[in-house]
Amino acid sequence: MDTFFDGIALHRPGVEAQLALGLPMKTALQALVRTSIRRGIIPIINQMSAAGIITLPGIMTGQLLAGMDPIDAAKYQIVLLLLLTGAGGLACVGAVLMAARMISDDRQRLRIDRLSPAKPTRSVPAGKG
Repeated sequence: MDTFFDGIALHRPGVEAQLALGLPMKTALQALVRTSIRRGIIPIINQMSAAGIITLPGIMTGQLLAGMDPIDAAKYQIVLLLLLTGAGGLACVGAVLMAARMISDDRQRLRIDRLSPAKPTRSVPAGKG
């Protein structure tokens, strides 16, 4: 699965060409940001599609056992799921926008050097640990 940073490495020539033509950084990264947000929100939407069948009855059981009206319990659970979905969506958008801000500077330049490669993991020899 591509992340924002993988995408910027792949689309670097196109973004740099747009910047060289005088477009602002926001416009040059717009397609990449939009794609990254879409990829981040898809799992949240998929979770919501299964919520009515799987999650909603499971969470409502405690409220029903406590004596709450089933319709009110369903309303509360729907509100809870919408709040969680909204928070996940805002977190996704915030992370992508902060990443886009991190790889640019005040002079509208692409700063790939600010990205650090993944740290290598220490391998454990067989039979140890």
